Amino acid sequence: MLLLLLPLTLWQADAKESAGFQRWEAAVAALEASDRKNPPSPQSIFFAGSSSIRLWDLKKSFPNLETVNRGFGGSQIADSTHFAPRLLLKHRPQQIVLYAGDNDLAAGKTAAQVADDFRAFAQVIHRSLPQTRIYFLAIKPSPARWKLFEEQKRANSLIKSQCESDARLIFVDVATPMLGPDGKPNPDLFVKDGLHLNEQGYELWRKILQPHLNRKDGTP
Repeated sequence: MLLLLLPLTLWQADAKESAGFQRWEAAVAALEASDRKNPPSPQSIFFAGSSSIRLWDLKKSFPNLETVNRGFGGSQIADSTHFAPRLLLKHRPQQIVLYAGDNDLAAGKTAAQVADDFRAFAQVIHRSLPQTRIYFLAIKPSPARWKLFEEQKRANSLIKSQCESDARLIFVDVATPMLGPDGKPNPDLFVKDGLHLNEQGYELWRKILQPHLNRKDGTP
């Protein structure tokens, strides 16, 4: 009886996962339309991930770099992995910046699951583009999700360890400088919702990330 139920259980899990990805279809299709209108070059730096990427005015932050924004709000790491062939791989970027994991933890995933999902993302990218560098922006502390801070720290630590074992993976610690003297998120970096960054928050991220992007030899 259990053997008979197993295929049904697996099918239900696959169907649920497929439905989860389907919710992003309109956003992904819009990004593909933008690609057709203005085809990016492999020299462009692709930014992927959730709303913290989608809302980032990359042209303003990095006026001297070719950047492409491929973030879609509310997404998790697995979503970026699923849509990588359509949004990233076909353009063969040499550099990818990823911010994700924030929503994953808020949805109930553990730090270990988030780290595993990042590993899967990197594997998908490097299977097709073995030399591409992936910059992982640390999961940010925020007033709105302060209760998740300890799990965020664990996820960041696990992902940092992955990056230290592979020169193509670079962990960019944007999280620690976002904490104030009291050890809590600096509210001056956020818009009213206490979750998303304001201009000051993005400027802090830019200052931390840009030196990595300016390096031509790929060293972290």
